[in-house]
Amino acid sequence: MENVARWKWHVRGNWNPREDRIPSLVWLGILWVGMILGFGLDAKSFLAQNPPLLLHLHAAVFTIWMFLLTAQLLLVARNRVDLHRRLGWFLVAWACLMGMMGPVGAYSAFMMNVKAHGLSAYPFIAVHFVDIGGFLVLLAIGIRLRKNPAAHKRMMILSTVALADPGFSRFIGYAIPSWDPHTVFPYFIQIFYGNVLIVTLMLGWDLYRGRLIRSHVVASITLLAAMYVASFLYLWPPWQNLTLRWVTTWV
Repeated sequence: MENVARWKWHVRGNWNPREDRIPSLVWLGILWVGMILGFGLDAKSFLAQNPPLLLHLHAAVFTIWMFLLTAQLLLVARNRVDLHRRLGWFLVAWACLMGMMGPVGAYSAFMMNVKAHGLSAYPFIAVHFVDIGGFLVLLAIGIRLRKNPAAHKRMMILSTVALADPGFSRFIGYAIPSWDPHTVFPYFIQIFYGNVLIVTLMLGWDLYRGRLIRSHVVASITLLAAMYVASFLYLWPPWQNLTLRWVTTWV
């Protein structure tokens, strides 16, 4: 009976919402670790390329999001839900700015690469699509579920998990610089292992506690599936040819 209870899906949490606060801070902490390790170790190499101002603005906008999300979780942990709700609408506006700066950052990085190495295909744009698209869609769902605290917390964390791969993948590139996978699953692991780790920990904890939220489970599986599709596209010749045509048009 206990195992059956653990596998039960909840639409709303029937437990005290305060019991989700510490796990949420743990997941946020792992996100911070991936960001600091990846971008911290890569900073010297990145700055040596003299990146354009738009890339610095992109980095600032996305870093400020992490601070805003941290502030939101700390406000809830300190029982300042009133301030949490007021600040929430500012986060919505900031997310719209991120929705603009995500593509701008990707385009700026691509043009910097063209300047350094010449014209080439850009299949990695599939990863950009999944990252910023997943973030915005999951954030919108999280806002829609704001009156369902258990689902809301999980969806807001998951929306930022969609953006975790740049930091984690930079770290693995620094730790194992010779790893250059040419098949889908190894590439998926190389780029998205951080996302997979956090999603697995979140679902595993909820399963252990018997607190699987249906919307969170479905969204988590969908996000990972989209990331796998992005990995497939990256290595798929027709997609590479299509992105080469896009690149030629942009340049």
